Amino acid sequence: MDTNGLFMVFTGNGKGKTTAALGMALRAAGHGLSVLILQFLKGSWKYGELEALKRFDTVTIRTLGSGFTWTKENLDEDRRLAREGWELASSEIRGGGYDIVILDEINVVLSYGLLSSEEVLGAVSDRPARLHVVATGRNAPEELIRAADLVTEMREVKHPFRDRGVKAQKGIEF
Repeated sequence: MDTNGLFMVFTGNGKGKTTAALGMALRAAGHGLSVLILQFLKGSWKYGELEALKRFDTVTIRTLGSGFTWTKENLDEDRRLAREGWELASSEIRGGGYDIVILDEINVVLSYGLLSSEEVLGAVSDRPARLHVVATGRNAPEELIRAADLVTEMREVKHPFRDRGVKAQKGIEF
């Protein structure tokens, strides 16, 4: 089967961007496709979906960040980790060893200026023709949106924490 690799962007202020990408990884794993998930900001939390995906031998997950950037005053460590993570991501995208590469929270990395949109788009445009690439996170730069084959914007309508102070729950948010 011939495949035309797509570049997809999941963005917006609503929840579900990473969840949608991980759902795609689950679907791909069910078809025996190989998936690389590179998490740029998530740190070392135990996310249920990541634990579940470890059960699939065609899914590889790498955590590249140190946690939530927006809570830090000094971004030097995040800048260094983003650069190291991007070197890995760029190599894997161009190398073509996977069917899908998910760049989780790369949009946030770009919006904070930790990497440039040009270098991300350079790797995406140089990828093997069959490779799908997914970029997630709030504040996707316009350049990524214009270059993408598919863009989905998650829009927050109601949120239990913002509206009622309900904290994140196991199995729902993590």
